[in-house]
Order: sequence, then structure tokens, then C-alpha cells
Amino acid sequence: MSRQTRRDFLRASAAATSGGILLPYVNPRGRTMADETRSPNERPRVGCIGLGGMGRGDAKAVKRYGDILAVCDVDRKHAEFARDEKTIGNGKADIYEDYRKLLDRNDIDIVTISTPDHWHTRIAIAALRAGKDVYCQKPLTLTIDEGKQLRKVVEETKRILQVGTQQRSEDKNRFLTAVAMVHDGRIGKVKRVTCVIGATPDEGKTFRKTEPPTELNWEMWLGQAPKVDYIAERCHNNFRWWYEYSGGKMTDWGAHHVDIAQWAIGMDQSGPKTVEVLSAEHPVPFKDGMPMVDDRYNTATAFLVRCLFPNDVELLIRHDTENGVEFEGEKGSFFVSRSKLVGEPVDELDKNPIPESALIALRKGKRLDSHMGNFIECVRDRATPVSDVASHHRMLTTCHLANIALRLGRSLTWDPVSEQIVGDPDANKWLGREQRKGYEIDA
Repeated sequence: MSRQTRRDFLRASAAATSGGILLPYVNPRGRTMADETRSPNERPRVGCIGLGGMGRGDAKAVKRYGDILAVCDVDRKHAEFARDEKTIGNGKADIYEDYRKLLDRNDIDIVTISTPDHWHTRIAIAALRAGKDVYCQKPLTLTIDEGKQLRKVVEETKRILQVGTQQRSEDKNRFLTAVAMVHDGRIGKVKRVTCVIGATPDEGKTFRKTEPPTELNWEMWLGQAPKVDYIAERCHNNFRWWYEYSGGKMTDWGAHHVDIAQWAIGMDQSGPKTVEVLSAEHPVPFKDGMPMVDDRYNTATAFLVRCLFPNDVELLIRHDTENGVEFEGEKGSFFVSRSKLVGEPVDELDKNPIPESALIALRKGKRLDSHMGNFIECVRDRATPVSDVASHHRMLTTCHLANIALRLGRSLTWDPVSEQIVGDPDANKWLGREQRKGYEIDA
């Protein structure tokens, strides 16, 4: 099949009858029109960028729906493992160290991006402009300004971008049910939402600076971040505990739970009015928002942040051992996590269940069995995915603001319309970051 014919197929619009939505077919065995039963000529061709633990998981998920032609990682061992893995490259995928060479290929339709956070925006923008549809891991951005840039490029290119906040699709519908309960008034007017998201580990020791392993391109791994000596604990699974590359638990788990909170209270296209630091602890000293030690984790180990939204709902974000979201309203409260959905309003679901139609509406009209499946269906019919760039940017803005407040040690006033910090020019500078020469994001 020619590239144009394949692309035409991927863009084929879902039919509509009498103004109604035609849902993807689900057969009795639970498969959807996006699944692996499609013929090879009808399956999108995929490039996977970033093949660490999460990247391999995303690659296995997308292979159910598409054919992986290329893998890319600045760690040669990661790339070779993914190429040879039967459930990913099956020994046939081409290997790249530089993502730009993968994006230059005209036979790649979609890409997955599962790199450390500080690379997400630059690669995603390049992929969108190269005509690819994108599945990118959360948190989508390193800064608020990056979110604005990505939102703009998605609007300009009309490409599909799904963020890997799978709680919007999976986990036995617990989170979808929670959002639907709030929307249906099951707890009345919401007064407070508490997101419990865990905290950064504090190793209590300094890390040794060494030469990077020969298989790792440390210069490119750093990308836009400051040039520093290699420390094994800076990269791979531990990158998220350094503000240079991520935002600690605030953006790691906050990208999931704050997302559900703002979606439920109808603030997924807005943001907080104020962000107040009630308590905070960091493992290293800070000055003007910058860590003064470069050989220890530096993201917050303990925190309690209070956000007040334009609809007067209070959102608390705190660290603890049990991740989840608690909703408190005038008529009751309940708690939701990946393992449970509990509370008196939940008990009442046996007698008065949430209609399936309400859950389908939250998925933007799609019955699907996975988050990746939602992405593939949207690639095919050019619909907005359940975790789109606009809502994710708004939610992640709350998390980024919380981290700015934690780093500066003061509360912030935010204008969700202009997307600016009010009355604090120094804090406003933190909406973006200085980017190392040669790795600037081209918006």
C-alpha cells in the first residue's frame, strides 16, 4: 500500500448517522477496530523513542496495534534490547541514537516518546512537524511555557497527541467512575479535593561522579539541561528526582492524580487562582529557587500545597504513602486509587449505578479497552484523544506552579486566563527555563 493510501486510511473519518456518533465496533471477544486483527497494510508503522522501562512498556502496548520499524535511545543497550525483544522489535527494527534520523523516515506514521521529561517537548514538536502522530509519556513538559508551545504546535499541525495518563482510560474504570460521580452530583457541590502523591526518596548521601558508560551518549542525554559531570543516579529510573530533568513526585504522580481532580471539578481548561505552600522539605539547601548542592537528589521530600480554583474548590496536594484522590462534597465524600474506590456514595452505586453512556462520554464517545487503543482510534478518525494536550497542559500547570512555589518558598497568585503569575516578576521567570545551546526548543 502506498504511503498516501495508508495515510488516507489512518485519517478516515468515523461515519455519523442522523447527527449521532458511530462508536468503534467491539466484538463479543472485546476487540476493537483498532486491534491487532487488522491486516498489515492497515496497521500504522511505528517508531519508538526512549526504550527504558516505561518505553519498553509503551512499545509493547503500541505493537498490539501497529508495526514497529525503528527504535531510538541514547543508551545503546536499551536500543539493542528493544530491537531484539520479540514483543518489540523482534530483531528487525532499525536502531537510532539520534531521534531526528528516525523522524526523517517517510515510512513512520506514529511515534511513542518515553524519554526523560526534559526531552518530551523538543522531540514531540519535531515529530508533529514531521507529520507524525504522537503518544508521549507524562508529564508532557518540563515547564509551563513548554506546554503553551506544544498546545500551539498541535493546533497548527492538526496532528494527534495523546499523553500517557492512562488513568483516563484504564484501571477497571475506577477513575472514570469517580469523575462521573462528581459530574453527576453524587456528593453535591465539591468543597475540597486532596491528591496524595507520595514523595521523593531521600538517600541521605552524596552520589559519586564518574565517567559515563561507553554505551550512553551523556551529552545528548542531558539535552537542554545544564552540562554536568555524570552521576549514575541522575539518569534512567532516577532522573525524576532532579529538578533539572523533572519535577519529583509533584509531576510524576501529580500528572495522574491532579489530572483526575481537575477533570472532575470542571477545571481541566482552567487553573488555580492561588497556590499556597503550607509546608515543604527538600534534601538540599536552595537559594533563589536553585539547589546549592549538585551531587544529591533535589526535588521535595515532603510537601503540602493548597490551590484554590475560580469555582472556589480547594485542592490539597500532599505527600504520603497511599497514592489516590479524595473528593469531599456537601453530600458526602469518597476516595479513589488504582486499587480501590470507597465511600458511602460508592456503596450507593449498587442501587443507582453510573450509566455506561456517561463513561463513554468521558472517553469522548469511544468504547476502548486501553489508553493506547484510544490513541490508535483517534489516529484513524482524527478525533481528540481522551488525554489531549490542552487539558494535560492545564493540569500540569498546577503541578509546575506548585513546584515553583516550593522552590521559591512562597505562595503564588495565578491568572488562568493570561497564564501568568501575578505581581511576582521573579517567579514569572520560572514559567520557562534557560536551555543549553544546541538543544533549544524550536516553537
